[in-house]
Amino acid sequence: MALTDHDTTSGMAEAQAAGASLGVEVIAGVEINTDLPHGGGDAHVLGYFVRIDDPAFQSQLQARRVAREARGHKMVAQLQAAGIPITWEQVRRHADGAVGRPHVAAALIDLGIVSSVQEAFDRFLGRGMVGYVPRAPFTPAQAVELIRSGGGVASLAHPKDIPNLEGLLADLVAVGLVGLEIYYGPYKDSTISQLCALARRFNLIPTGGSDYHGPGLHPTPLGKQPPLPPEALAKLRQAAGR
Repeated sequence: MALTDHDTTSGMAEAQAAGASLGVEVIAGVEINTDLPHGGGDAHVLGYFVRIDDPAFQSQLQARRVAREARGHKMVAQLQAAGIPITWEQVRRHADGAVGRPHVAAALIDLGIVSSVQEAFDRFLGRGMVGYVPRAPFTPAQAVELIRSGGGVASLAHPKDIPNLEGLLADLVAVGLVGLEIYYGPYKDSTISQLCALARRFNLIPTGGSDYHGPGLHPTPLGKQPPLPPEALAKLRQAAGR
């Protein structure tokens, strides 16, 4: 299995030690949020087999975490200005590492203001809502290049709802994308089949994940995503070796 936290590899030592004690290989990974052009929403890029001891790579991840922390503070300030009694300390309790919107959502659930993460995004944290703060621009191509700079292989995460997906894949393959997340938590067989066809067209390796962000923060429990064909891992490992 892989651990792909947002903008950080700080959990890898603990995860790999736990895996070793259970006979489970834990692959070093990362997930990077990016922005699509022309206000087209966001796209997430996964990195596998990254070098966690690469200083230049870690420096870039650190810069992204600093920006993420500043964004979180702004979200809290905007929610407070709208009369919502949320504090930074309440948000931070939910984040053992990089802070993101799911942690703000969890604090809103604690306060009884919303009943789910989805409701928090729909009412407060989604684009155009009172608590939304845009990220500093970072493109999917930049994320692929960042992952490659850290020795990793890049896969586009949960791609089903990305607008102009085929055009984006063409652009990203040109800068080194090697994978497409197909076996994703909530995807149905029909979606998986469509994405498999797209992966074959662009010669991309299928990847899979639950997108698990902690208890109650995502509908797919850890490890309960559709099963990934074993040959996909071998191909990813081969690509990382190259």
